[in-house]
Amino acid sequence: MGTMADQLICDCRKRFPSGFTLDAALRIPGDVPVTVLFGPSGSGKSTLLRAIAGLEPMDRAAIHFRGREWTQLPPQQRRAGFLFQDYALFPHLTVAGNVAYAATPESARRAMDAFGISALAAQRPRTLSGGQQQRVALARAIAASPDLLLLDEPLSALDAPARARMRQDLRSLLLASAVPAIVVTHDRTEAIALGDWIAVMIGGRIRQSGPVQDVFRRPSDPEVAASVGVENVLPGEVAGRGGGLLTVRANGTLIQCVDSGETGAVFVCIRAEDVGISREADHSSLRNRIAATIRAVLPEGPLARVELDCGFTLAALVTAQSASELRLRPGDAVSAIIKTTSVHLVSHAGAGGYHR
Repeated sequence: MGTMADQLICDCRKRFPSGFTLDAALRIPGDVPVTVLFGPSGSGKSTLLRAIAGLEPMDRAAIHFRGREWTQLPPQQRRAGFLFQDYALFPHLTVAGNVAYAATPESARRAMDAFGISALAAQRPRTLSGGQQQRVALARAIAASPDLLLLDEPLSALDAPARARMRQDLRSLLLASAVPAIVVTHDRTEAIALGDWIAVMIGGRIRQSGPVQDVFRRPSDPEVAASVGVENVLPGEVAGRGGGLLTVRANGTLIQCVDSGETGAVFVCIRAEDVGISREADHSSLRNRIAATIRAVLPEGPLARVELDCGFTLAALVTAQSASELRLRPGDAVSAIIKTTSVHLVSHAGAGGYHR
């Protein structure tokens, strides 16, 4: 584990003329390789990233990194490498000239080798593909020997196939650099593919942070659940407990889940891919086997999204093949099957709060 002194602690506040207020408290442990700053467009992610870099003045700020007070330091003294959305390469310089811009010749050469761009040394940025430009921009940032890398939507300038290819590539490059990184993205797949730690930002505030899988599996409130893609968020009430299980009543239907200590009013969160569909009519033998009517079947490439009416709306995500084998049609009566371990409860009391 990294020590307390290694962590990034950032408290930033700024009120904009539009009325939007950034009021973000970010804590990143010192041993985290890649942190994803995640949330919908307009939630303040890029503004916070720029504030950490010293590029965006704040009304009030306190920024500490590795025991150093950054708040009053100008950008060049913060030792943060910033990768802009459009890479901001110098068009008049060659690849080698770009990478060497703020670096020693030795660190520039090492960075070009590490990022596999030595063969492009004499080329100008305009002759490069999007993926190559990104490598050059990353190499330039790394060659300057930063203590922290800040990447603002680094894959958004690429087309979809290149973006998919570059995801794993970017993750490998970031890990190989051994410099901690903060990556801004609004793309869930990107967040899961790139990050070790995630901070979810909504409306200018950090609403939840933690290891990526934990936050996706255990969102702290309905808005976080919606942003991380938990498609089913149902209001419910704890109706009983026993044998390590809770029984929750959601719209008249009883749903069982692992007892994690909640009482009273809750939100029931179920990911669409955790909802199975069966044609068998027996509702007694399995826990959480709920009678349902199909409302719609929406193809999504290799998957199909099935909207179910269970007395409440429930979304299921199944393979297109199983949708075809089960011959799922609107109006059909089926059973929705949900494992007890796939149901996550969010206490209603925590719904409006955010983590400071």
